[in-house]
Parts: sequence; C-alpha cells; structure tokens
Amino acid sequence: MPQFIIVYLGGDQPSSPEEGEQHFARYMEWLSDLGDAAVSPANPLKNTRMVNPDGSVTTGSTTTMSGYTLVEADSMQAALSMAKTCPFLEIGGSLEVSELVEMPGQKQA
Repeated sequence: MPQFIIVYLGGDQPSSPEEGEQHFARYMEWLSDLGDAAVSPANPLKNTRMVNPDGSVTTGSTTTMSGYTLVEADSMQAALSMAKTCPFLEIGGSLEVSELVEMPGQKQA
C-alpha cells in the first residue's frame, strides 16, 4: 500500500499550558483514529541544523517544518482526507502531503 508523509508547517504556540494539553489530547485522538494507517505517527523535530553546499553548518532552518507523520493510504485523496481532520490545522498550521516513492531494492518503513 502506498505511503504518504504528512509534514507539519508553522502553527501557533498554545497561549497556556491548559490550551496546550487540550490540543495535545485532540492530536492524540486524531492519531488513534488513524489506527494502523499511522505507520510512524508523531515525529517532532528539534535542534535543526543546515548543511550548506560549501560544507558549512548553520543553526536553524529555511522552513517552518516542525515534524511529520507517515501514513498508509490507498490514494493521495485518502491521505488528504486524513490530513484534513488533523487538529494541527486548528492552531494555524499547514500540512504538506507527499507520496513516498519506493526506490528499487529498498523497503519502505
């Protein structure tokens, strides 16, 4: 079955610890609702570094990517339907959905 990566971009920080807990609970419920389709759920990123063409390393990123989730779905439309129900959208974030390409001789996650 095809696999898709849902990338988390942007999003507002919670205004209080309680708001953060409520959002996290909705997010965990969403992941639970995905069931077995969530191949690799909730992969947050931190301490991003950029390796530049000249080999130098800089702190930070040129994107607002904060994490990703891998899902299995029958089609791009099915993956988009999953993404459209993600509570990350409720906090002003965007989701980028891409199909993973299985390279010859490689096994997908």
